[in-house]
Amino acid sequence: MSKRESVNTSVQEPPLDYSFRSIHVIQDLLSEEPRTGLRPLKHSKSGKPLTQSLWLNNNVLNELRDFNQVVSQLLEHPENLAWIDLSFNDLTSIDPVLTTFFNLSVLYLHGNSIQRLAEVNKLAVLPRLRSLTLHGNPIEEEKGYRQYVLCTLPRVTTFDFSGITKADRTTAEVWKRMNIKPKKVRIKHNVL
Repeated sequence: MSKRESVNTSVQEPPLDYSFRSIHVIQDLLSEEPRTGLRPLKHSKSGKPLTQSLWLNNNVLNELRDFNQVVSQLLEHPENLAWIDLSFNDLTSIDPVLTTFFNLSVLYLHGNSIQRLAEVNKLAVLPRLRSLTLHGNPIEEEKGYRQYVLCTLPRVTTFDFSGITKADRTTAEVWKRMNIKPKKVRIKHNVL
């Protein structure tokens, strides 16, 4: 398969769907059958699905140990993953493994147990992330939740299923100036 074909296995393809499977650990994906949708998944010559979407929502995952290894066994081109749905699980943090998928544009994490707003910082390295959900996590209750996320992830255009407006960006910038202290630059003085 050419490089061009691998990139064109797009989000238009149906997802590899493991939602509602009572999955406790990522390794369970290897022994679990994915759900079948209205359209069948296309497969490579090696038999692996050609999709850029992985749905793991509505399970009981509390960590993502071995995520890269398992996804590499499941998908022909895991590096092309553009949509990961981990909503309605028991995740307490944003696992750094998610930041290794540089083509990720949609990430659903709503309905989990993410405790610290600073977890969002990890996602700033994802250059294509445009749609993110985090509502239904304890962090939603933190003061400045929406503004913090918008300041931290300026490329996101949809957050918690709502489009980001210019007014949202302006409000977030004002909030940032009022609430986030700039890092102090220390000037070293040469002592003779």
